Amino acid sequence: MKRKYILAHDLGTTGDKAVLFDVESGQIVGSAFAGYPTYYVSATRAEQDPSEWWRAFCCATREVLRHNQISGEEIAVIVFSGQMMGCLPVSADGTPLRNAIIWADQRATKEAQLLLDRIGLEDAYRITGHRVGPAYSAPKIMWLLAHEPHVRSRTHKFLQAKDFIVHRLTGKWVTDYSDACGTGLLDLWRRDWSEKMLRAAEIPRELLPDVVPSTQVVGEVSEGAAAEVGLARSTPVVVGGGDGVCATAGAGVVRPGVGHIYLGSSAWVAGASEEPILDPKMRTVTWPHLDPGLYSPNGTMHNAGASLEWVVEAFGDLETRVGEWLDLNPYELVEKEAEKIPPGSEGLIFLPYLMGERSPHWDPHARGVFLGITRKHKKAHFLRAVYEGVALNLRTIYLSLRELGVALEEVRAIGGGIKSRLWAQILADALGIPLYLTKSPLEATALGAAMAGAVGVGLVPDFTSAAERFVQVGQVLEPGPGAEHYSEVHGLFLYAYEVLRGIFPRLSALGEGGE
Repeated sequence: MKRKYILAHDLGTTGDKAVLFDVESGQIVGSAFAGYPTYYVSATRAEQDPSEWWRAFCCATREVLRHNQISGEEIAVIVFSGQMMGCLPVSADGTPLRNAIIWADQRATKEAQLLLDRIGLEDAYRITGHRVGPAYSAPKIMWLLAHEPHVRSRTHKFLQAKDFIVHRLTGKWVTDYSDACGTGLLDLWRRDWSEKMLRAAEIPRELLPDVVPSTQVVGEVSEGAAAEVGLARSTPVVVGGGDGVCATAGAGVVRPGVGHIYLGSSAWVAGASEEPILDPKMRTVTWPHLDPGLYSPNGTMHNAGASLEWVVEAFGDLETRVGEWLDLNPYELVEKEAEKIPPGSEGLIFLPYLMGERSPHWDPHARGVFLGITRKHKKAHFLRAVYEGVALNLRTIYLSLRELGVALEEVRAIGGGIKSRLWAQILADALGIPLYLTKSPLEATALGAAMAGAVGVGLVPDFTSAAERFVQVGQVLEPGPGAEHYSEVHGLFLYAYEVLRGIFPRLSALGEGGE
């Protein structure tokens, strides 16, 4: 039977999406989603059960094949995108030894400081292209090794989400350059584990998987996994990459000059470069691109869609109930409320730092703030301020990359947040540039993974050809009248953080309840 489809899995923060792509046209044939919960153990601790990853992977695979009446024998390659910067210890047979500590977790602040004391911030940045911080895997691994000796004694490898599924399918212990980079332990220039970083973190090399290119065929689906999942035995498995770099390729950013903004649970601005781009102020980071000949300068913020999710949970009871009664999306109702308020929310500013922040501040203690509240401010003002606060932080990142000489002549927009026309327009206004909306904004990460799979098994010769086949740009959204206002209020947004950052550590300590 002819193998006509690429099966790409996007193991995200809220669940796994399985997406089928036609090999010849690059078009999406169908998709299926299976969710899993995040357990917020405290204000700074976030975990997931890896058995739920596998359950979701199996369910989504079987459903997308069943719904589209496709057999496992028709799959040419299976490939992955996954949430990054996690920490999952597994035993020698691949059994998880505890819940995975995910990217949003900030518990390892002391370990991050210890690593900083040993290696130095500037040396670490020069080696890895990243700052040392508790969001990365290395401090999380250090925390686990120090606090859970019963787990340490049984740990064979530390894995990322997609690498856990790859092992379940193939038995191989591998990760790709991008996820290795997200540990904070990769030598960005050599694209291999840094002995200097490993010594400073006191993490044995043997506890980490082998590092391979994102396009690497790492193995084939085993007989046991094939029966459980519904795939054909010996289907090639390409490792793929972390969700950030997959989204970059999936937006068509496969050459310098094209950039993109991803607006999802987290958010980022990224481009492409032929060499790593290091920021003297260390506001931005550089990832290995899916294309082994490129890099991706990037600035990532923690709480974008997560900020909107929080405000709906906290203040959107009415919209949620009405949505349930009328079978409407409560987020659409929230958007209609926010649309009633003019740009700037009549002097109300939101700092979207609900669980610390990465770029541009790199402050694990930063906290969310509504600033400028008066009697005239109603719920709708707070709702709009959340949209605007996220956009203003992305403006900060965008301007930082431009300052470093990162070419961003055309900026594309992807991610679930872009489906909100209000948010997309606020973003175009806040950045003051046209936004090119891709036709598949929700599937960009899976699309980038599919491109890696296509290159990996030789269906296309390179990523330029893959982008031509897989990526389509639709509408262009021009900045509106709000652009001038956001340019002015951005200075206040930045100043607000500078004034308040001194009290954030004390608030953070209070929020932890003495942990």
